[in-house]
Amino acid sequence: MVTANPLLIPELRVMLAEGDVEGLRGVAEELHPASVAEFSEGLEDGELWQLLDALPVAHQADIFPYYPLARQVDLVKVADRQHLGTLLEKMAPDNRVDLLKELDPDLVEEILPLVAKAERHDIRMLLSCPEDSAGALMTTEYASLPADITAGEAVARLRSQAPDSESIYYIYVLKADRLLVGFISLRDLILARPNALVGDLMQEDPISVRIEEPSDEVVQKLARYDFLAIPVVDDHNRLVGIVTHDDVLDAVRQDATDEAQRAAAIAPLGEGYLEAALVSLTWKRGVWLTILFGTAAVTAMVLAKWKPAHEWLMYFIPLVVASGGNSGNQAATLVITALSTGDCKLADWKRILRREFAVSLMLGVLLAVPGFLLGLAYAPDPLQAMVIPATVFSVVMVGSLVGCVLPLIFRSLGLDPALMSNPFVSAIVDVVGILIYMAVATVVLA
Repeated sequence: MVTANPLLIPELRVMLAEGDVEGLRGVAEELHPASVAEFSEGLEDGELWQLLDALPVAHQADIFPYYPLARQVDLVKVADRQHLGTLLEKMAPDNRVDLLKELDPDLVEEILPLVAKAERHDIRMLLSCPEDSAGALMTTEYASLPADITAGEAVARLRSQAPDSESIYYIYVLKADRLLVGFISLRDLILARPNALVGDLMQEDPISVRIEEPSDEVVQKLARYDFLAIPVVDDHNRLVGIVTHDDVLDAVRQDATDEAQRAAAIAPLGEGYLEAALVSLTWKRGVWLTILFGTAAVTAMVLAKWKPAHEWLMYFIPLVVASGGNSGNQAATLVITALSTGDCKLADWKRILRREFAVSLMLGVLLAVPGFLLGLAYAPDPLQAMVIPATVFSVVMVGSLVGCVLPLIFRSLGLDPALMSNPFVSAIVDVVGILIYMAVATVVLA
């Protein structure tokens, strides 16, 4: 997300007031589109359109996607409709679809007739793709060639395709009706003999993804094969678009943001923190806080009924709770990450449980030793001090197993394992840990 640069705003407003079109164009053309968006974001909507109108439409289309989506929506609402149609035609397909998905459906239907028919068909096709799918990530601007032309002819054709293609490093070889049969890299094409046929140079049976394939699987496949782009095909193996590495980076960054928010017991915002409405922000935080408050209340009620005869036992409640919660958080984080990256699958649940059981045994022993030494400092005798290491060992075991099992249960139910956030694991283990502590103390001190 870009941020406004207040130092340049007064200068921009002077140029706008003077109608210095050449000056505005000169500044904008010297900088990267992202930098233009950054230094101009602090302008009012009308002023920002005045700046953009000083530039060619193609340059406007390069700059516009770098504004936050919420700001893009605001700009669209006050834009001249005819000009907006032209701007959308020039924007990259994936960028304009991201924008249109944020608009009211009625406004989208008002705008689409202003877009050229070919582009309109493309937009409707992308809008119909499910969220979090390959289709939602792809662009339809790709370079393609037939198999029966020479390398020399292919290079000549690519010169005309390049301005309208998001990436030409990979060129896809198509038969009739866009049937994907192979691909060739630009490097191999340039180095080939000019009279060599593209069909002889191409790599057959290219790795591809289906248009409805989940986006996380697309990311994994792109990373596994180290591609800069991967083709997207329909059920008949017809090429419909490509997913490029920059689109994947955006998806990975968004997924990482969502995961971090879930780990802190916050429903993913789906937008920037400063753009999120206060009511929405309160709701997405409040739901989980209420759930966690309820589990903490159960812990409080359990403690209220426990009247230990030995006062020193109360000193170790935070230690017991923290040991179980921390071990559970670690296990949950490892399992959630492994499931998300494809490092392990639901079918590996037996191996996961075996590994976590073995590790928790060792971790339990590791923490039980200092726990016993600490207990000796407060307990009347070594036998009573054994309550602490026995409890710590038990809660670490239980915490680790709970932390690894709950994400697996969520995945088996078709839910996102990241919903198994660390605070939620801690809340469950807190209650179980206190119950274990009470049970061990009762047995040892009876």
